[in-house]
Amino acid sequence: MIDCYKILGVSHNATAAEIRRAYHKKAKLLHPDVTHADSSAFQELVSAYETLSDIKSRSLFDESYAYNSFRKDSTHAKSSFDYREWLLEREDDESRAKLIFFDLTHHREDTAVSEFKRMNMSRTGFRLAKWFTREDFMDYGFILAEELVIRQEYYDAVILLEQIIKMEYSYRYFKLFFPEVMSLTRHILRNNIDGQMNDELALDAWERALDLGFGKRDDCYFLQKMGDAYERMGDFATARICREESVRSAS
Repeated sequence: MIDCYKILGVSHNATAAEIRRAYHKKAKLLHPDVTHADSSAFQELVSAYETLSDIKSRSLFDESYAYNSFRKDSTHAKSSFDYREWLLEREDDESRAKLIFFDLTHHREDTAVSEFKRMNMSRTGFRLAKWFTREDFMDYGFILAEELVIRQEYYDAVILLEQIIKMEYSYRYFKLFFPEVMSLTRHILRNNIDGQMNDELALDAWERALDLGFGKRDDCYFLQKMGDAYERMGDFATARICREESVRSAS
């Protein structure tokens, strides 16, 4: 039986975030569109990722390889230095930013999201990207955005995804997986903004979307929604401008 962990190059107690990141890195090297070679290695990688990214299939795989005892022992292993406790004792932006990503990759998704929101509310200009390499921020930032969506924190997710998209435009990193980033962002902007937050936040989200390169059809939609929001706020002049711009964008 093929060892899915070995194919992805991760340990048997790897987190979902680590598995996802390893898959992204290897897929960019093995994808047939890049190598122009036999796709068997890429298909093997995809199969391994599909097995380990699903909780049920990963559990069955682990049982078949008798890794449950190994993972349980490693989970309870004691360390002479507790990095998380060390981070928790500090209130500087760098430590809190690193705590967020540490928790995100160590099965503490709820606390990672809570800390991210707390820092955004309590620190003016707090930016995760400042404290990580570009690649780490884009990888784990996207996973954090997905966690925010799960918890219906749509506005925060849009702000985070906006940073990632603009980074990708300035220097291609996600490449083959960028459509996934755009698809998630588009879905939020079209389905989870209108009626789920106040008009001021909704307007900010749609206005940001106009700079993200979604295309004419999406831009028309965002402008129409902005027109509706301005009208609800009693700003009929701006509402008219948005709708006129929507018509021009469609032509």
